[in-house]
Amino acid sequence: MSQKGPQFNAATTGFCVVSSAPSDFERMIAQLPDLSAQKPVLIAGPTASGKSALALHIAQTFGGTIINADALQVFAGWNILTARPPGKDLAAARHELYGHVPHDAEYSVGHWLRDVAPLLSGDRPIIVGGTGLYFAALTEGLAPIPATPPAIRAEADTLPLATMLAALDAQTQSGIDTLNRARVQRAWEVQKATGRSIADWQAETPPPILPPAQCTPLVLNADTDWLNARIAQRFDLMLEMGVLDEARQMEPLWDPTHASAKAIGAAELIAHIRGETDLDAARQAVITTTRQYAKRQRTWFRKRMRDWTQIALGPA
Repeated sequence: MSQKGPQFNAATTGFCVVSSAPSDFERMIAQLPDLSAQKPVLIAGPTASGKSALALHIAQTFGGTIINADALQVFAGWNILTARPPGKDLAAARHELYGHVPHDAEYSVGHWLRDVAPLLSGDRPIIVGGTGLYFAALTEGLAPIPATPPAIRAEADTLPLATMLAALDAQTQSGIDTLNRARVQRAWEVQKATGRSIADWQAETPPPILPPAQCTPLVLNADTDWLNARIAQRFDLMLEMGVLDEARQMEPLWDPTHASAKAIGAAELIAHIRGETDLDAARQAVITTTRQYAKRQRTWFRKRMRDWTQIALGPA
């Protein structure tokens, strides 16, 4: 593996970056706008881009509470695999909405929006994560769509992606990532359960609880090759930190239908623990899947966060 990309040091920074080119993190900090005013800060970016490191820097330098906006880090169980901030970082600044949901619970963007709302009136919120839908709900509003009945969810779980996609209207298809099964399934479930398209529901979206004009929105714009190198290096760090032991602890509780089971790498590590694949194959599958996920995140951010302050990451 090339040693030219950014490096990680578990002993000193958890999953924060310690670069072989020391200017990487300094370049990120140098691009920040003025944060002296106590406006909320939003930090979005693809996986492994250094969001948590930036959030901790802002909290320690300017003050504030770090609030999780990652749909998998809300769950208990997969701490290392989801790159949740390590204990020393949690102790260095106040953190909220990390691991507060049982691993077998349902949790949606609506749940998160209700959980985050009371935290917006306390210390300056520093909201950090890679789940674009959470930021969209926060800054654009969330349509009041009824919960999906369990029977419809169970039916959707059995349907091929193409079948669900074909049932959606053109407006809905144009507004979602049609390669993302979770997004397509959600749209199909809403249409099946309510008789209305998700696009119709979204047209009734109420005002947001945190308009962009009232905060400082940042999005980390990572160079592809730079980020791909980080993704591989980070997973190797996870192996060093004991992610296989974490998988062994989770294996008796494993249920692929749980929302927490969507953590990237969870299925591959469980398969390895059960002797269904070797570690090299599991490692490569996790890295490949993570890179694909990061590509989808970057596409979302380009489309939906064009007006946010862009923080360039990668080669100078």
